[in-house]
Amino acid sequence: MPRTNLATILSLLLGATALAACSGGKNESESASTTNASNASNASNGTGETSSSSSGGMATTTSASGSATDSATGTTAATATSGTTGCNIFDCTDMGTVGMCDIWAQDCPDGEKCMPYADDGGNAWNATKCSPVDRNAAGIGEECMGGGVSGVDNCVKGSMCYYVDGETGLGVCVAFCTGNPDAPMCQTLEEVCSISNDGVLILCRKNCNPLLQDCEGSAACLPASGTDKFVCIVDASGDTGAPGDPCEYLNSCDPGLLCADAQFVPGCQASGCCTEFCDLNDPNKDDACSKKGEGVTCEAYYEMDPPPGLENIGVCILPP
Repeated sequence: MPRTNLATILSLLLGATALAACSGGKNESESASTTNASNASNASNGTGETSSSSSGGMATTTSASGSATDSATGTTAATATSGTTGCNIFDCTDMGTVGMCDIWAQDCPDGEKCMPYADDGGNAWNATKCSPVDRNAAGIGEECMGGGVSGVDNCVKGSMCYYVDGETGLGVCVAFCTGNPDAPMCQTLEEVCSISNDGVLILCRKNCNPLLQDCEGSAACLPASGTDKFVCIVDASGDTGAPGDPCEYLNSCDPGLLCADAQFVPGCQASGCCTEFCDLNDPNKDDACSKKGEGVTCEAYYEMDPPPGLENIGVCILPP
């Protein structure tokens, strides 16, 4: 089981992930409330994404960080202003069927797909709606356009445009999880089902190691809501996100850092502040902590039974 203190704190702060500016910088918020390292981090990972406590990946393990929000940042997302069912997102005449839909069941009318979006003008995914499926839709893993919190893109049904580059406006079609919230599934063992933003965002994202930050492009390796794993999430830190900077979302910190609850970061004047991941196997592990002189030490992220390959994951925080 993951540590309940730091992981819990992480889940409280990570309740949503930010989605910056419609494309690459989406915010995902996850709440993290724990007293250990995993509990101390409550950050968001992009624009408007919040994580839930559902299980992820191929199993139904409990999330170490609780719920998180994902926000997206980047260029403005392409929105459909005209078109018919099966239209191209740039020449649509309607925006699809208005109203909530089931993102697991994909219960929209023919030619439409259930998509997460922001229904309040914000930068975090907080609702679902039926959107037109592009007549020349890009497949999973292929380059795409659109996305952001608009809920409109040119990906096939059962996926969305994610990891959008803020400069080019291009992203990759990422598959939604299949199954159901109690038994989510992804197609490969290299992926983990990350459920965030109160269940609105369900993405199969690549496994990663926060010490290696082995994600492609500008994505950051952060806790996967609903699991004890880490996955690649869009970086929505922008010009901020350095150690000690305030953070609201899971992905509000620079890659290699985690949004931790204020009580674990000296001098933090916000609900959460950014702090470094650290290697428990490093004999000088505390040297990785920029606030070492203020009592911060490298603490274990997991209290017990860490996943294979993640045994040495630590976070720079005040000792629980």
